[in-house]
Amino acid sequence: MADYLLEIGTEEIPAKFMPPVLEQLKGLAEKKLAENRIKYGKIETCGTPRRITLLIYNLHEKGEDIKEEVRGPGKKAAFTPDGQPTKAAEGFARSQGVAVDRLLLKDTGNGEYIFAEKEIAGKKTSEVLPLLAVELINGLSFPKPMRWSDKEMRFARPIHWLVSLLDNEVVPFEVEGLHAGKTSRGHRFLGHESITIMNPQQYITQMKKEFVVVDPAERKKECWRQIEDIAAQAGGTVEPDEELLEEVTYLLEWPTALMGSFPEKYLDIPEEVVITPMREHQRYFPVRDEKGKLMNRFITVRNGNAEHLGIVRAGNERVLKARLADAGFFWDEDKKIKLEAYLPRLEKIVFQESLGTVAAKIARFTRTVDELSLRLTLEPSVRKNALRAAALAKADLVTNMVYEFPELQGIMGRYYARLSGENEAVAQAILEHYQPRFAQDAIPASPEGALVSIADKIDTIAGCFALGFEPTGSQDPYALRRQAMGICQILLGHNLKLRIDDLVQLALDNYKGVLNPGQLGEETHARIMEFFQARLRNILSEAGHRYDVIDAALGVDYASPVLTLARACALSEMKEDAKFLSLLTSFVRAYNLAKKTASSEIDPASFIDEAEKTLYRELLGVKKIAEEHAAGREFTEAIRAMSTLTAPVSSFFEAVMVMADDDKVRQNRLGLLVMFVDITRLVGDLSKIVLG
Repeated sequence: MADYLLEIGTEEIPAKFMPPVLEQLKGLAEKKLAENRIKYGKIETCGTPRRITLLIYNLHEKGEDIKEEVRGPGKKAAFTPDGQPTKAAEGFARSQGVAVDRLLLKDTGNGEYIFAEKEIAGKKTSEVLPLLAVELINGLSFPKPMRWSDKEMRFARPIHWLVSLLDNEVVPFEVEGLHAGKTSRGHRFLGHESITIMNPQQYITQMKKEFVVVDPAERKKECWRQIEDIAAQAGGTVEPDEELLEEVTYLLEWPTALMGSFPEKYLDIPEEVVITPMREHQRYFPVRDEKGKLMNRFITVRNGNAEHLGIVRAGNERVLKARLADAGFFWDEDKKIKLEAYLPRLEKIVFQESLGTVAAKIARFTRTVDELSLRLTLEPSVRKNALRAAALAKADLVTNMVYEFPELQGIMGRYYARLSGENEAVAQAILEHYQPRFAQDAIPASPEGALVSIADKIDTIAGCFALGFEPTGSQDPYALRRQAMGICQILLGHNLKLRIDDLVQLALDNYKGVLNPGQLGEETHARIMEFFQARLRNILSEAGHRYDVIDAALGVDYASPVLTLARACALSEMKEDAKFLSLLTSFVRAYNLAKKTASSEIDPASFIDEAEKTLYRELLGVKKIAEEHAAGREFTEAIRAMSTLTAPVSSFFEAVMVMADDDKVRQNRLGLLVMFVDITRLVGDLSKIVLG
């Protein structure tokens, strides 16, 4: 067994490209080795801005040998009556590279056929690796690949060197004129321009001597250790920020953290205004004191050693000071005008070319907020605050601060609303209406914020779908998936009895006069509902429900996320209950027969057997009870009530022939089964539930 190293040396690759590409590389390597039947011990991928590395440990010398059987002609075509091979058999043997007398005759269950048994030898690993390496490099995909020079190849950044070693030996291959060897490069400023890699086992150690920590997990751990140590020395702490830490990890090869400072006067402006340029623009970590208050300190991690840290610190401080000076100026200027005074400027800001301005969007979703507040019979003060928040929700987009720092939209709106004399509920709703901004983000806490958020998001979704701007694959420029998921999460989190189909219709109606009727019709409505169904499926899956329970819950009216989740919870709870399993057995039989009629009419006067009368009586009683439980979202109790139908349904099947010759009798009995199936649909489509 041997170890293999593949290093792809490049110009600096964007940090956000790296985690996905390392995962890709590992998956591709596993797939290619499996295809060649080459066993190995472990695969690791590492990476820095300048290199993508694959390490495969304990590679077997060659792929496994396998035996393969290939079926040929049938016995009658392969042999003459006296048992001699025909030309068909001879031709088949020749095509498979085996002697005719080595052919096997086997009974397949569909007759006897001849088979050729071939031994396929595994290829030597050293012979497979050159082609495998090329396939791995060409198989990597990036969000924005580029070409360089006169090359046809596309990659994240230009490739400058390739290392390919199987233990001590070079595994030669060529990509776009670059020949793989054993020469790598150290840190751009601290290491050597050319270093000879001895073997895969010494690679990581050798690179450390060249000021390159190849393993991103080790680099990340070291970054955080230094950050925490430096913060503690200043009497402060740094809040964990996984996203920023990962980005910093892939921006450097040799981490050295340092602390800088900025003038205390900037602590008088909102801390989000201070943190945003630090984090989003400079990749700095803000420092807080023991009480959680922001300090006039920051920590950054340089790509280098501890030499000349004073110069590096001064440079970073100078850049941050300039940004904070801008932020302070914007803060002072924006405060001079009340938030409401910014609204006229929104009439010149285009939301989307075919959907009008931001001002028009505000008018649309404000109407939706008004309608929703009436449907929910909210307190007059809540309705008033929600409408005011909707009117001001986007005003901060045209402030100096948000123009310069778009990440602060909503956040600055809340500050400026407070300074303008708006009440706290309005200010908070302005902030919250953007929530949830990302996966795992909080939903709006206030009812006002929830209403404005729902109205704003459904307006965007309806307008984009009407124009045909639906998400496709990984493309979702308007973040419609996130916004639809946000609506569902808000409805669930606030336990709102609003229906998604009603929200969609309200939003589409608001576009009358803006878009043509054909764009706002049933077809668009149906596509949006399917889109929401997919989001609900994700929510139910993340909640731990099985696929069949999810299918059952979504198999009936799913327009209310609150009811859909409650159904799924009840089905999951009762799925192993003996009474429910008995009900399910009866349901399956009834469902299969009920499918044979399109009518659910029942004429009690035409019953001819006591079992029919009993079942009808029980169905009426259970229907009433189940509907009452369903209306109160007590779906578990509804299932228990339905379970009492198992006995009368079984007695019905034992007593009568459902598919009777008499049309009226047959239809009556099928009608009873349809009624039974319809009752069960109060809790879901039980035909989707898988037994066992």
